[in-house]
Amino acid sequence: MAKRAIFEEVQVPPPAGRAAGGGAAGGGLIDRAGGGTRRAIRAWLLLLFVLVAAMVAVGGMTRLTDSGLSITEWRPVTGALPPMSAADWQAEFDKYRDTPQYRIMNRGMSLEEFKVIFWWEWGHRQFGRVIGLVWAVGFLGFMALRRIPPGWTGRLLLLGALGGLQGAIGWWMVASGLTGEMTAVASYRLATHLGLAFVILGLIAWYAFLLSRREADLLQARRAREPRVAGPATALMHLGFLQILLGALVAGIDAGRSYVDWPLMHGVFFPPESFDLAPWWRNLFENPALVQFLHRMGGYLMVVLALVAFARGRASPHAATRGAFGAVLALTLAQAVVGILTVMAGAPWPLGILHQATAIALWVGILHARHLAIYPRIAGIRAGA
Repeated sequence: MAKRAIFEEVQVPPPAGRAAGGGAAGGGLIDRAGGGTRRAIRAWLLLLFVLVAAMVAVGGMTRLTDSGLSITEWRPVTGALPPMSAADWQAEFDKYRDTPQYRIMNRGMSLEEFKVIFWWEWGHRQFGRVIGLVWAVGFLGFMALRRIPPGWTGRLLLLGALGGLQGAIGWWMVASGLTGEMTAVASYRLATHLGLAFVILGLIAWYAFLLSRREADLLQARRAREPRVAGPATALMHLGFLQILLGALVAGIDAGRSYVDWPLMHGVFFPPESFDLAPWWRNLFENPALVQFLHRMGGYLMVVLALVAFARGRASPHAATRGAFGAVLALTLAQAVVGILTVMAGAPWPLGILHQATAIALWVGILHARHLAIYPRIAGIRAGA
């Protein structure tokens, strides 16, 4: 045999039953057989993601319109039907008139005005039922067809369990505003409710990222993991989630409408009334000054950490990773600007919903960047990497 140069490409004969030049070699039999299933489950998860994101927006509108306490009972099954007669509407209205919110804030409200807030809360709960149905049909369907890939049954079942838990937490949240002198739900319960929604969104997004690639590709990519890039992404994920919880506390006590100047708060950096409540820990949940101050500081830290993550991401040899961290920085800056505008405008509902929607985009962007730091998309030499 003739000698070959050490970098000379060796021609590999095509597999039996396939003509030479018939295209790039595919993956193994398992990957080829499961590709369609992975795509189908991913499409189902993306549908769930869209529904949950819309649910968050509807929940935000329910909060901003003070509609969350208009339905005073939790009826997971029979509550799917709205009042069907004038007598039914009057009965619902009478129950609402027994709440502190009506007596303190909405005394004299007409039945027609009550219907407006009722429909917001009913729609919010109905959306939850739709999401549960979409999950159940998809999960049970894939189970019946035996199309769930190995190791994925528990993950997909977890999404359904968290959805059920979210419904229970939603009622736990509403119940906090139906007694005593409360005119709104407890802020820490609202934060728990919104926080779990973002956990569900994050899990759906992460699962979709994993399902977008073959298991063999993921195993190979894991070997090229970039710890220096993944570290800041993980820190940004944790700080971002904390910032989401702080934002829920701000919304829960209308702290966004209490201090509408920026960069100061009523002319000072740190409001002196930030620890007026006793015991001191109540200020972390119920004091508008301290809650908004912490949310502002969290936003500044997010920008700083996003810059650090971007600097680390730029050093990645993978174009997809560099692009993902650039998107995270852009989304972080956009979210900071929207947050400032929302505060200075007194938190009107359009800006409030935009702020929430940008938070979802940023949350997914952070998770995507972290995913690519852990599982880099490695382009071949011929692709120009």
